[in-house]
Amino acid sequence: MDLLTRRKFLLASGVTGAAALVAGGTAYGLHDLLASGDDRPHGSRTLVLVTLYGGNDGLNTVIPYADEAYAKARPTLAYPADQVLKLDDEFGLNPGLAGLHKLYGAKKMAVVRGVGYPKPDHSHFRSMDIWQSADPVRPQTTGWIGRWLDTAGGDPRLAVSFEPVLPPLLAGATSAGATVPGGTVKLPKSVTPELVKGLGAAATGDTPALARAAGCFRDLSRVQNLMAEVAEAAPDEMSDDSTEDGGATATGAAAGPLQQQLELVARCVEAGAVTRVYSVSLGGFDLHADEKNAQKGQLERLDKPLAAFMDRMSKSEQGKDVVVAVYSEFGRRVTANASDGTDHGTASSVFLLGNNIKGGLYGEAPSLTDLDNGDLKYTTDFRDVYAGLLRNVLGAEPDRLLNNWKGHLDEVWE
Repeated sequence: MDLLTRRKFLLASGVTGAAALVAGGTAYGLHDLLASGDDRPHGSRTLVLVTLYGGNDGLNTVIPYADEAYAKARPTLAYPADQVLKLDDEFGLNPGLAGLHKLYGAKKMAVVRGVGYPKPDHSHFRSMDIWQSADPVRPQTTGWIGRWLDTAGGDPRLAVSFEPVLPPLLAGATSAGATVPGGTVKLPKSVTPELVKGLGAAATGDTPALARAAGCFRDLSRVQNLMAEVAEAAPDEMSDDSTEDGGATATGAAAGPLQQQLELVARCVEAGAVTRVYSVSLGGFDLHADEKNAQKGQLERLDKPLAAFMDRMSKSEQGKDVVVAVYSEFGRRVTANASDGTDHGTASSVFLLGNNIKGGLYGEAPSLTDLDNGDLKYTTDFRDVYAGLLRNVLGAEPDRLLNNWKGHLDEVWE
């Protein structure tokens, strides 16, 4: 099989995730981003979106420990008051979030409670479509960041994912963000580095799609070298247990460990890269059984690298303009199931972190007794959160990008 034919076969097989890129995304190496600093507007802010795939249990993340209904609904899953990291006399963080608790104490983290949308859906896939398109009525084929990118000139470097496949939120109508896969690239044994190099070579007669695919294969080699550089540059931060991160539910691909993704974001921010939005993710939150310890472990895998990232950003001039938003596609039901887990639910909390954030608790906490068929009733529309991010981080007009949405959550901003 010649290289061109083999490239077609591997492209069709989705070995590199290149099919998604051909549909509109662009593959970049880190060097492309690090060399883009001259194109960045002075004083512009940066948004880092952290997606927790699987539906993180919000009630065991931001814990209403003083509410008797909480312990009653979760006899074995509930945390007693002496185990939570207290935010006030009623709420506390999961004990796995020590780093974020410290940031909250320093007034650098806002906790927005009860975030959701009308007529919620319990499907991972449709719920994530809703969150990433910002349309709970009829999820669009474009993402809310992709639509911003359309209005910002369409340069794919402006919105970058460090996940294997470009997430829908970065796809616009006329443009799309870039993907720089941040994890270890796993190939079939028969696909050697030499073969990948050959597949990335330009070939006479390539169609635009095959030429783009060739670029994806070239990027595979760069990514492998990039990850080796990252590991060498930060040996103390690349702990062995980071490889246990769960797959990214509803994306069809698993991202690399969160700390590796955030390491790449940090290098780009410090280099003054033109990128205004970064997308990173952590999977493994779909815990229908034996949840308590498993979720605490997953939250620790969020907490340690995110707290380290925020500390690093606080020491950088460019990093002081970074805002991080952490969300999941839905929370879980109030009552524990028979397997010491929780099933798909609705409203949950969103974390906003950064130097420009007024730390504290925001949004009304949903009632644990006034439920919608066992689910929490949302109190803050997720588009209010997005509107604040668009206006205060990206300098955009939210109603143009959120289907004329007029709500906002501006009180969290300095």
